[in-house]
Formats: sequence, structure tokens, C-alpha cells
Amino acid sequence: MDEFLEAAIEEAKKGLSEGGIPIGSVITYKGKIIGRGHNKRIQNGSVVLHGEMDAFENAGRQPANVYKACTLYTTLSPCSMCSGAILLYGIPKVVIGENKTFLGDEALLKSRGVTVEVVSNKVCIDLMESFISKNPELWNEDIGE
Repeated sequence: MDEFLEAAIEEAKKGLSEGGIPIGSVITYKGKIIGRGHNKRIQNGSVVLHGEMDAFENAGRQPANVYKACTLYTTLSPCSMCSGAILLYGIPKVVIGENKTFLGDEALLKSRGVTVEVVSNKVCIDLMESFISKNPELWNEDIGE
């Protein structure tokens, strides 16, 4: 398995251990992680701290030329908000652990020239399927069901 997807999975597991939703993300630049994060919606009572947004926050202010050379790894297909941030900062490539439990705005990303790679990782799928089955009310609250 890719070391950066493994790091995103570590983040997802960290979020789960904190009582949150198991979605993690890392942003890499020139083969190094510059930002990592996990969904903190439950832990922080936040409406915006999805895994990708937390990774952006932890990457801090970067020049546009840095973000335009990054790859974002995420355990789950990015929602509209996170896809918008990916487009806003010009991230050229996104590696997605899984899109079976939730299909985000991959089509939008692709339509705007982002390389999208879905790896259908079993650990990512199992984390989300288990969480959703045990916590349907928390999951549905975030995705607007």
C-alpha cells in the first residue's frame, strides 16, 4: 500500500479513536507530507473540519506554486466543500481510498483537469462501513440525509 494513503488511514483511525468520523487526509509536496488531518466535526463541533479541510489547515499558508505541485490523499471521496478547496488551491492530483460508501464530486474534479485515482482500499471501505452501520445518525447528519 502507498505510504501516503497509509498516513491518511492513520489519520482516519485517530479520528475514530477520538470519537469522530474515520476520514483522514494528507497533502504531499515533493514526496513529503506537508499537511495531515482527519475529520473533526464531532470532536470540535465543526461544520467545516472534514479530513481534507483539516489537512489544508495543518499545511498552513503555502504559495500557489507549492499547492499546484501537491497530491492530496484522502480515505473517502471528497464532498463538494473539499472538492472546492482542492480546485481553489489548484491541487493537480487526488488519490482516494474509497468511493463505495460515499461518492463525492469526483466528476467535478475530473472535469476541471484534476487527476483522480480511486484505489478501492479495503481498510478504508471497512472503516466507513463499520462506522456508518454503528452511527447512522452521525453519518446522515453530515451528508444531509
